[in-house]
Amino acid sequence: MRSWDSFRAMRRLRIGERDFRIASLAEAERNGLAGVSRLPVSLKVLLENLIRHEDGRSVTRADIMAVADWQLDRGKAGREIAFRPARVLMQDFTGVPALVDLAAMRDAMLRLGGDPARINPLVPVDLVCDHSLVVDHYGTPRALADNVALEYARNGERYELLKWGQQAFRNLSVVPPGAGICHQVNLEYLSQTVWIGDVGDGAPWAYPDTVVGTDSHTTMVNALAVLGWGVGGIEAEAAMLGQPMSMLVPEVVGVRLQGRLRPGVTATDLVLTITQMLRKLGVVGKFVEFFGAGLDDLPVADRATIANMAPEYGATCGFFPVDAMALDYLRTTGRSPERVALVEAYCREQGMFRDAATADPVFTEAVTLDLATVSPSLAGPRRPQDRVLLGAVKAGFEAMLTLEVPEAAARARRHAVAGRTFDIGHGDVVIAAIASCTNTSNPGVMLAAGLLARNAVARGLQTKPWVKTSLSPGSQVVAGYLQASGLQGALDTLGFNLVGFACATCIGNSGPLDPEISDVIDAAKLVAAAILSGNRNFEGRVNPDVRANYLASPPLVVAYALAGSMRVDLETEPLGSGTDGEPVWLRDIWPSQAEVEELMRRHVTSDLYRARYADVATGDANWKAVEASAMPTYRWNGGSTYVRNPPYFDGITFDPPPTEDIVSARILALFGDSITTDHISPAGSIRATSPAGSYLQDHQVRVADFNQYGTRRGNHEVMMRGTFANIRIRNQMVQDEAGAVVEGGLTMKYPESRRAFIYDAAMAYRAEGTPLVILAGKEYGTGSSRDWAAKGTRLLGVRAVIAESFERIHRSNLVGMGVLPLVFSPGVSWRSLGLTGAERVTIRGLDGALVPRQQMTAEVAFPDGRTMTVALASRIDTADELDYFRHGGILNYVLRQLAA
Repeated sequence: MRSWDSFRAMRRLRIGERDFRIASLAEAERNGLAGVSRLPVSLKVLLENLIRHEDGRSVTRADIMAVADWQLDRGKAGREIAFRPARVLMQDFTGVPALVDLAAMRDAMLRLGGDPARINPLVPVDLVCDHSLVVDHYGTPRALADNVALEYARNGERYELLKWGQQAFRNLSVVPPGAGICHQVNLEYLSQTVWIGDVGDGAPWAYPDTVVGTDSHTTMVNALAVLGWGVGGIEAEAAMLGQPMSMLVPEVVGVRLQGRLRPGVTATDLVLTITQMLRKLGVVGKFVEFFGAGLDDLPVADRATIANMAPEYGATCGFFPVDAMALDYLRTTGRSPERVALVEAYCREQGMFRDAATADPVFTEAVTLDLATVSPSLAGPRRPQDRVLLGAVKAGFEAMLTLEVPEAAARARRHAVAGRTFDIGHGDVVIAAIASCTNTSNPGVMLAAGLLARNAVARGLQTKPWVKTSLSPGSQVVAGYLQASGLQGALDTLGFNLVGFACATCIGNSGPLDPEISDVIDAAKLVAAAILSGNRNFEGRVNPDVRANYLASPPLVVAYALAGSMRVDLETEPLGSGTDGEPVWLRDIWPSQAEVEELMRRHVTSDLYRARYADVATGDANWKAVEASAMPTYRWNGGSTYVRNPPYFDGITFDPPPTEDIVSARILALFGDSITTDHISPAGSIRATSPAGSYLQDHQVRVADFNQYGTRRGNHEVMMRGTFANIRIRNQMVQDEAGAVVEGGLTMKYPESRRAFIYDAAMAYRAEGTPLVILAGKEYGTGSSRDWAAKGTRLLGVRAVIAESFERIHRSNLVGMGVLPLVFSPGVSWRSLGLTGAERVTIRGLDGALVPRQQMTAEVAFPDGRTMTVALASRIDTADELDYFRHGGILNYVLRQLAA
């Protein structure tokens, strides 16, 4: 191993009249880490993080060398390292359970005789309330106010908790509803690109701003050279409590951009092209970093559109280095001159600044995209990577429709809508949403949408009456420049009134269609369409009445609302007829790039950003009216069906009790390959006949008021009943009379051999004092719905999950909740062992001197009296994870550390 001294990498950087301490990569290179100057910038950020946190346990010299020597294997070795982000970002779906856990930890600290005020996030946490608004009202000047009123009526209990947390915790900032979505607030306001750490007893530390967020599209902030990505709630809670995050040293794919976008081509067209290209290349689990001369004219807003959709092209992140464009964005969005000076000086000093003279980094592999080759595009009808050129949309839809509806006459038939003067048919656009997230961070495409609307109104065009139109910007800045430019009025005329500043249509909060339209779609089994400027168009996600979903730029969303159908070719057919009776084509009303740029120059200003974010934490009158206790511990409402005190710390003592062996456990489920956390974790609507539905009805909640699992994530009673309750999950233990596996959250309860909901069976086993295990195939736990997939597993009484292989993060989360992950020997599975689920499983040695990745055995007892010994390997991989497991989970571990 090469010799070097991390202490000698620390030096001072003077900027103006102020000194900062930095972990200097240049000094590290001179001090033995040869070649790090050629690393991708995103890896330099990771390397700096390791150097600054080297402690010999969570970060070792070997870890630092593995990153420094990355050029030898280009990230293919798969070495794990510990990463400590500068801060954590949360939205309210995942923020509520995190605050519930912190509140429960304060109660437990009090029971242990400690000061509950010691329980605080140890790194800065920003929680943005943006996931709870539903588009119930639209197309009227009252839409925004009416939707917000409903939001508060539905979520009062959750918001009371959040407001208490805003007052109770240090290092926690809550951005109330109505400010915007977490990603855009993060980009425009929270992010600093270079972070200033605690002063302590000397000069403050300066280091790269890094973030993990409980939303997969946290990646958007990589446009501003802030390395960040989405994580599950358990990982986020661990990070906020100061625990290192385990990650693999990644492969880094370079994307060289060259040339410029042609007039009329938008950033949306570009990101759909990149998504298709990188999906085909294969970048899942890898970093993507953009470089090349094409960045010279690509503004940060366009980069944000690209970085946002990293989950759609499969990458961990889509990173852009700091350059002149990034500095301009920081100035425009109201960052201080001192911060901008720090960002430039720091990044130049660390070799993280890009300009024309910058040498290309070394990548695992690199591809090139000429921006001039990008053409207007959409993506659909079911996946974001299914890009289709604008001129081919009609033909593509017709081909899909022919498969869905083989009879030509049925495809052409239109159906009257009761009480209305119009009819609808296959391919009609019933939702047109200028949605948050991907595009509303981008003034260019938003102003283009407003200009197209203005031009359409001037020609006398109207939105088709069956289209549900909405505008939900990602920040109030958007409303500011649309209003100042006079374009909001034209959007209002076409029905694109403001409906809220929140994540809405893209996450399925599109709200119901008019019942008369919904009835026709259902009765005639119409293939209706939605078009949205979001990032996800998976079948069934946007709205249950919509079977074809297309992603498009905001101006194209307006255009399709005018056309009213996906069966219109916008390149060769008119949008409609103007007041003069003449046809109006898309090309007639498409705005010029010069006009867009002029409006941006006049109305997208630093003064606007400063004004809109001046009181971002204050909230509106609704937020101010929310009453919250000022006590250091939360005042639990015993009757609440939204927020309840979880049982993770029941009976906790200063010292962890010995870990009991798993003796004569029952098998709760037998799963096949690729069971995802989306299968495991509660999501979507709550069925009245499900255990969660029964619980709510027992608590006098009407079915109409069930809301959804996402809004009830702070109630463990609802969430544990929804764990493994997905209507498509297939427990191989449950078969019908023909031997086919039955879908749904069912299992067989033994020894009675009766069919039962998984939750009901688990509670029956708990009453008997019977531990539980789950058996599964390959890639158990892939997917992004992570925290309750592990929390629910533990609360159901599952002590161990035995699989052929695990997705890395879910495996870690299971350990973080005190559940033991085990793997079969290569080539062995529960199927090859002939297991049916009626067996009992015993795993001993848990109370002994466990070590990471220990070899273990399970004794399987069959109903006929036979026994079998099965070799297993523990997937508790590190010493830190072993501590978490011994303490019954990471939260228990941290609590005991703080109590001590």
